[in-house]
Amino acid sequence: MRDFPWRAIVQRFVRLWRSSLQLRTIAFTLALSGVAVAIIGGYMSVSVGANLFDARRDQLSRTTSNAAIIGQRFFDESTEQLGDEDIDATTTDAAKAILNAAASTGVTQFALKRTPGQDGPRTPSEIQSPGLDPLLISDELRATVQGLAERRTVSQSVGLAQGDSTEQPGLVFGTVLDVRGAQYELYLVYNIQDLQQSLGLVQRTLFLGGLALILLIGAVTYAVVRLVVGPVQLAAETSQKLAAGQLEVRIPVKGDDVIATLARSFNGMAASLQNQITRLAALSQVQQRFVSDVSHELRTPLTTIRLAGDVLYDQRDSFSPSAARTAELLHTQVQRFESLLADLLEMSRYDAGAVDMETEPTNLVYLVEDSIDSVTTLAESKGSPLRMVAPGGYFEADVDSRRIRRILHNLLGNAIDHGEGRPIVVWVDSDKDAVAIAVRDYGVGMTAAAMDRVFDRFWRADPSRQRVTGGTGLGLAISLEDAALHGGWLEVWSAPGEGSCFRLTLPRVRGAELVGSPLALPPEDPAQEAIDA
Repeated sequence: MRDFPWRAIVQRFVRLWRSSLQLRTIAFTLALSGVAVAIIGGYMSVSVGANLFDARRDQLSRTTSNAAIIGQRFFDESTEQLGDEDIDATTTDAAKAILNAAASTGVTQFALKRTPGQDGPRTPSEIQSPGLDPLLISDELRATVQGLAERRTVSQSVGLAQGDSTEQPGLVFGTVLDVRGAQYELYLVYNIQDLQQSLGLVQRTLFLGGLALILLIGAVTYAVVRLVVGPVQLAAETSQKLAAGQLEVRIPVKGDDVIATLARSFNGMAASLQNQITRLAALSQVQQRFVSDVSHELRTPLTTIRLAGDVLYDQRDSFSPSAARTAELLHTQVQRFESLLADLLEMSRYDAGAVDMETEPTNLVYLVEDSIDSVTTLAESKGSPLRMVAPGGYFEADVDSRRIRRILHNLLGNAIDHGEGRPIVVWVDSDKDAVAIAVRDYGVGMTAAAMDRVFDRFWRADPSRQRVTGGTGLGLAISLEDAALHGGWLEVWSAPGEGSCFRLTLPRVRGAELVGSPLALPPEDPAQEAIDA
């Protein structure tokens, strides 16, 4: 049997709680209303209970006093006419008269006890109701009754045991009688279960009324919140649609209140944004078309110039020194011009969304080795040794090899240009979900401001630096687009005087979502740390 998915339910509720203003508002309102109703209902319940109890106690006190007067009168009239032999019969009759006087108020039992420590003529025997629990008349109650200076009543709350092993609330009242010169204590036991039932009815009524009030407050709150939050939700949904590119959507305007004013203002803002975006989109298309057309148109004359330049370059040994140098410069600059045109065409394809990928399972270690071999001569000329660190693992991934080689060529070229002749390390590592390549140099590094712009088009960290790789300023921008096309990340770390590190992270399976990288940024390099130490 599978466990109940409590965790998923809690997470779903937490997301709903965070995302729903209506839910939070209604919940807080119901909670505060519940606390207020509970406090008021509790106070009313206690107050009503206390008032009912005091009223019943006063009623029973008067009943007990009246019964005691009747009993005292009965004893006074009877004992004067009867002898000692009839005194017990008189006591029984007096008890009946007392019970009859208190019968309408729920009296259940009685007791007539002689106050101990008295001397005098023969007096009635003590009598009590059959089955009277002696614990109902406590010693404290008897002591209080015996100390009464005049005929008053005292009471004590008790629990009356029932045949079904339950208890019902009761009151025991005590007072004194004078029988033939001796003091007797009269105790009457009352059952006040009807008072408890009345109090229960009041409490249930208060509870149901409070619950109904809370539900009514919740319904009113829901209606008010829906009336107020509804337009806000509609505005949020409309803004999401605008952000998704549906520039024609608008908020319906009804009435002339504040919400309607907000809707009109929002619609005006949306219309203005639509006009601006449409104009900028049209301008961007014109710019893209211009760049693409110019790049294509320049290819034909550039091909002619390159062919002519190659002829001159191949015959430079027969020229004078100045003419030979001119042929070399022409050859170099034509190559740079071709590279610039190729990059511009590639950027125009990205801007137009007309880029396709041809992926295949590729071992990135071999790919990195090939890229390192292609720039080894250049690195040696700058005095920067190249080293690859590949711990081993999965490595193979579905990538477009041509685009990954282009990214590596750009990263390695930048590392050589800015490495200051220090070692350059290339890491390759992977896990079951992703593969990562990091290129680290220990050169001049970059500031935080430079890192923010390092992937901008035509931007260079140090324009005055003499470059040997013929960069166009578009290499990192194209590399970032290539990485995004794979669904990957191209990230940078740098610090002035400590060098820079670019990390490329790609999913091993095309279309998978990245959640992390197998390499740190920058990766730890114990060998370099040992050298620095």
